Amino acid sequence: MQATLIGAAAALWIAAAAPALAQTVTAPAEKKSQAASSPAANKASGTKPALARSAQKAVEEVTPIDDDPSIKISDADLEIAKQVYVGDMPCELGATVKVRGARRTGLFVVSTKGYRFLMHPVESRTGAIRLEDPKRGAMWLQLGNKSMLMSQKLGRRLADECQSPQQITFAEELKRNPRPSILDAPTPAQAGAAAQPPGTPASAPASATVTFPAGSSAPAAPAPAPESPARTN
Repeated sequence: MQATLIGAAAALWIAAAAPALAQTVTAPAEKKSQAASSPAANKASGTKPALARSAQKAVEEVTPIDDDPSIKISDADLEIAKQVYVGDMPCELGATVKVRGARRTGLFVVSTKGYRFLMHPVESRTGAIRLEDPKRGAMWLQLGNKSMLMSQKLGRRLADECQSPQQITFAEELKRNPRPSILDAPTPAQAGAAAQPPGTPASAPASATVTFPAGSSAPAAPAPAPESPARTN
């Protein structure tokens, strides 16, 4: 009887102490899990913690984009690349665009506040220098006197009226010596000169008046030729 009571008491004690023992066992396991997820533990194990979307975007913006193996550069593209102006270019409204050569010849990194593009030359039928970043939907258009950065993805210009030192010089030259427009109509004198074959002497107008020096008389008109005598039968 006494043994039965002792056994029952022991069973009750074990049942009462089981939750406390379980908590004691799981607590170190939780601490170990928290320690494993700490930055120091991640660094020691070589794993990288997942970044939030905003942090991923910030990292992407500062990550260098100096090359893209999928972009193919032809010999014609390399010739266009030689004409691209590089450096920091001031634009209107206080903006600045920086153009620099990328790691691979023929590619350029074009950046402005909040935007960075990896661009390559594209042949243009108008003769303008054109760089494009098809992946990010942007274009850099270089004219003789100015350049502009456009976002085809956003449908607007990111920077306009940008000028390198060479373009500033060319713009000043245009102010002093404007280039004639192909839409301007030629003057009558220019039209006549263009219509007259080269080397043809200019003829005097039909209504021109001929004058002679004072004291001289106009040359006599040639005498008429004598009439032939009439023949008689």
